[in-house]
Formats: sequence, C-alpha cells, structure tokens
Amino acid sequence: MLKTISSLPFHDTPEQHEKLVAMLESLKDQPGAVMPALQQAQDIYGYLPIEVQKQIADALEVSLEEVYGVSTFYSQFALSPKGKYHISVCLGTACYVKGSDKVLDRLITKLGINAEECTPDGKFSLTACRCIGACGLAPVMTINDEVYGRLVPEDVDKILAQYAD
Repeated sequence: MLKTISSLPFHDTPEQHEKLVAMLESLKDQPGAVMPALQQAQDIYGYLPIEVQKQIADALEVSLEEVYGVSTFYSQFALSPKGKYHISVCLGTACYVKGSDKVLDRLITKLGINAEECTPDGKFSLTACRCIGACGLAPVMTINDEVYGRLVPEDVDKILAQYAD
C-alpha cells in the first residue's frame, strides 16, 4: 500500500473534479498518457495527492504503481501541497558537507512540519531537494524564487521573520 505523503486531508472542489474527469476522458485511449495526465492534474490541484493518482490510474487503465512511479521519479511533480512560501533546502553533497542538514533540522523545529509537508495554515511548505545548482553558496535554501546561501542554522529565524505577514 502506498503511503500518503501529505499530512493534510485531500479536498477538491466540484470544478476541480469536473476538470480532472474531462481531462482524463480526453486522454483515455492515448498511449503514454500518464505523464500529460499528471502534468494537467497538477495544474488543476497544485500537487498530486494519492487520491488523484488513483483516479488517473483507474481512468487510464494503468496500475497505481506506474502512476506513482512517474510522479515520484520526476522532480517537477509535487506529492504534497505547496504553501504560500515554499522552502527548499539543498541536501546535495556540497551543501550537506557544509551543514545543510542542520539548517533543515532548524526549519523543521521552527515550522513544526517535516520535509514534504505544509503548515496547517498553508503559509509554509518544506522540501529537501538533492541540488539547487548553487554549490558555491553552500549550504543553500530557496524560498519561492529567493536564494539564501552560506547558511548556518541561526540564520533561519531571521530569514523566516521576513515572511511574517
């Protein structure tokens, strides 16, 4: 059985459900439809909850394992909802060696969520990624499109304060 990644319950609107059903109907008999179905479903919901992945598998008559495998293989897909401010901490080799794991631990403590989760108020989400591509600034994290480098755990409080609204 696949574990649901998100700690938040899934709810969709009738409009979202209608869009999903129509999209799946249009892709039903197309070979290789899993990838476009996942892309369009993520456009509808903002992420790919397991409930939506099950609907995709059923509609396209493929296994849930195949759908889940594609959605977890490609980094473009999110299995948990993203907050208003999405924080991504690099755990690639250069960042990890310079202490990004400690930065991530501080974020987990401050936000009260684990990686791949969203705060209950939807303000922050947290992801641990493999490489941001800014190794010279290690350790690095991003908040939305803003890059923060050469971090120490003590920087986290000051950075998060910038997003208090």
